[in-house]
Amino acid sequence: MTQAALAHEDKRQARAALLPTLTFLNAYLYTQPNSTGFIFIANNAVNEYVTQGSVHESLSFSSGGAYKQTVALEAAAKARQEIAQRGLDAAVTEAYYALLTAQHKAVSAERSLGEARQFVELTRKQESGGEAAHADVIKAELTEAQRERDLSNARLMAEKAKIALSIFLFPDYGHEYEVVDDLDQAPRLAAFDEVSAMAGRNNPDIRAAEAALKAEKYGVSAARGGYLPSLNVDYFYGIDAPNFAVTGPLGQNNLGSSVLASISLPLWNWKATASRVEQAKLREAQARRELSLTQRQLLGSLDAYYKEAQTAYSQVDSLKHSLDLATESLRLTVLRYEGGEATALEVTDAQGTLATARDAYADGLNRYQVALAVLRTLTGG
Repeated sequence: MTQAALAHEDKRQARAALLPTLTFLNAYLYTQPNSTGFIFIANNAVNEYVTQGSVHESLSFSSGGAYKQTVALEAAAKARQEIAQRGLDAAVTEAYYALLTAQHKAVSAERSLGEARQFVELTRKQESGGEAAHADVIKAELTEAQRERDLSNARLMAEKAKIALSIFLFPDYGHEYEVVDDLDQAPRLAAFDEVSAMAGRNNPDIRAAEAALKAEKYGVSAARGGYLPSLNVDYFYGIDAPNFAVTGPLGQNNLGSSVLASISLPLWNWKATASRVEQAKLREAQARRELSLTQRQLLGSLDAYYKEAQTAYSQVDSLKHSLDLATESLRLTVLRYEGGEATALEVTDAQGTLATARDAYADGLNRYQVALAVLRTLTGG
């Protein structure tokens, strides 16, 4: 935003350079007298008073090209501002869903701990009834301890994610806040042709590169202006007389106006102008190459990010199905254990599979949300 504001002020200054300026001059010039009048013959009198308003205008082809260049540079700066804003949006979105994912994993860890505790109670009951060995109780208690550590780590990760997001949101540290859980409410992915069309219309990287190229074209024009004449016009109105008065001692009028117009014709400057033109052409060629590279990068990034979002979206249903299967597997395995048909190891394995499936589902939802956020940096929609 600061760079865009600076570019806007550069444009204002370049535009002001094309317009007339008004100044007001007050001066007193003393010249040492001698027997014939005064010593310095270039001066007008012993005492000379100047009180004049002056309008000055300077026109050249270089200044016109320089102004058009600043207009294009301002457009490029605004496009880069939008690039930064979209990048900030993507960064905040990523931090937001990282927090939600961490909270989901903390909830999952709580559920896994609850399931582990239930299994501990079950093994103890089975042992007291002579239906299970003490080794089953030990295995269940070891799993319970691990689940407690997992819950502690999951809560820590959720707190750290909340801190990371708060740094984006608030001007100082320590604010308490809550977020809405819409992790599983991401919109469907639009068709690639629609996404590609949006990127073609709204991509700020392309606009910035195009504006930079236009600026360098005007830079060539401004440099070539050094070969052409420049016009200077000065209009003066006021007093330039040996006495400080509107009317002189003999009744003459001291108040009046004059105009000075000059045309400067460049003849020779040791090819400095030619060097500036060559520099401007090199910058224009570089800007043209950067525009071409930006266009190719857009196409490549669009294709890659769209496929990332597409893959993430297609895997969400699969991950949800795996979660449902893992939930049902644990339920059936516990029933089989109660019936003496499964071992404690099978139950703890089923518990671990379910915990992994819950976390994988949360990660899959997060991956899709982040993929959409990154895609929006290209399309603006």
